[in-house]
Amino acid sequence: MSERELVNDPEAGRIRLLLADDQAMVRGALAALLGLEPDLEVVAEVGRGDEVVAAALGSGAQVALVDVEMPGQDGIAATRELRAAVPGCRVLIVTTFGRPGYLRRAMEAGASGFVVKDTPARQLADAVRRVHQGLRVVDPALAAESLTAGASPLTSRETEVLEAARDGGTVADLAGKLHLSAGTVRNHLSSAIGKTGARTRAEAVRVAEENGWLLR
Repeated sequence: MSERELVNDPEAGRIRLLLADDQAMVRGALAALLGLEPDLEVVAEVGRGDEVVAAALGSGAQVALVDVEMPGQDGIAATRELRAAVPGCRVLIVTTFGRPGYLRRAMEAGASGFVVKDTPARQLADAVRRVHQGLRVVDPALAAESLTAGASPLTSRETEVLEAARDGGTVADLAGKLHLSAGTVRNHLSSAIGKTGARTRAEAVRVAEENGWLLR
């Protein structure tokens, strides 16, 4: 394309966006708001985490706005895969769940930004531009909370056991689900309860969820 054609092309220079959120109404609202910006263009939308990489490859998206909790694959795992498969596509996590653990894990997965869904439209658009430029954008209140909270104290196995315990069930049920012995499950549950400062398994799950230490 010639320089003159680039100048006359209304889509030239626009930042190409991929929206990944399992709630269609949220995706529609984001698309409408961001579409009002002259330099932003939504080129793909998906409702599942395991569709993100294919959508990015097919659309040539430059920035992906990704929710955390989605079917098929959570947004943090999708971020990790997207950054490996399409390094040129940057990721901005946009979620309802502003939890310190989610922020830490998202950044470790390669996200360039993390904001909550009630961020004003103008600020969200600016966050997209900054991420596209290679800058990091993090909700300041959440960043401070994350520094205070620190990393998850749970081991990967303790996290797995607590995630399985979300739906209830006996120790034997959890052992069968995780292909572990009942004694091993009991030990991991006891350790997780102690580390979260909880008194019961249900309370340990709640504390871990509130801190963003659990995903599924």
